[in-house]
Amino acid sequence: MTAQLLYLDDEQAPALRLAEACGLPALCVERHRFPDEELRLRLPVDASGHLPDTLVIYRSLDRPNDKLVELLLIAREARKLGARHLLLITPYLAYMRQDIAFHPGEIVSQRIIGAFLADLFDGVITVDPHLHRIDTLQEAIDSPYAISLSGAPALAELIAREVPGAILMGPDAESAQWIASAATVGGFEHGVCTKVRHGDHDVRITLPDVPVQGRAVVLLDDVASSGRTLAVATQLLLAAGAATVDVAVTHALFAHDALQVIRDAGVRHIWSTDCIVHESNAIEMAPMLARSVNTWLVQA
Repeated sequence: MTAQLLYLDDEQAPALRLAEACGLPALCVERHRFPDEELRLRLPVDASGHLPDTLVIYRSLDRPNDKLVELLLIAREARKLGARHLLLITPYLAYMRQDIAFHPGEIVSQRIIGAFLADLFDGVITVDPHLHRIDTLQEAIDSPYAISLSGAPALAELIAREVPGAILMGPDAESAQWIASAATVGGFEHGVCTKVRHGDHDVRITLPDVPVQGRAVVLLDDVASSGRTLAVATQLLLAAGAATVDVAVTHALFAHDALQVIRDAGVRHIWSTDCIVHESNAIEMAPMLARSVNTWLVQA
């Protein structure tokens, strides 16, 4: 079996780290965008115009719409050019939050995108997918190798080094699983806020009954998107007497002005994993991802 990792140029750094950790050669998919926004892709074939038997595709699905088209084109053409086994490494997996129709006619994107990826790839590996009402990734992606990893333990180790004795705080009930996992790793005191959302940029936060006066607090979550939840929680914690507030997240989406909003609220440090390439990246996920990739390669 021959295997190779393919990536696109905007994710070169984390992709090459993963390729090195797996001992795989890595090549870039050539990409051109026409004036009308259509994409032209070129796969790195060998001299005979073929691809290896086994391909690992690295593509994180932040800002996902163009990237999903890329994956469609890459996977379909790769099969034609000789690839029999395709594994997708998508450290951030989009369209998972919409898992139920709240109103008539509302599209449940999780089921559709999950089926789309299961049809294209023989396996999918992701990190901290935003799942609400299902317990496993396989319920969203019907594949024999649908693997969900977590960035919480690595973030907990970083927090223990940078802010020993910190209180971990989850900004909402959905963060409880990450808080519990990280608290176990670092032996942290911890709590979870209560949140009521009235819109993408309008949230109401209530702090838990955890004394923060004079203490360092780290807000830990799977994703930072608009930044409003983290900003409001930070303001409340500082008003309650917290000495400092830092933020640690798996996925640094930080859409639009989110990063500035969080900083303006008084956050001291912002740390993230490299699941999404961002200036706040402090944790490399390649070692963890490589273990799951190598397990799949053995099975392929």
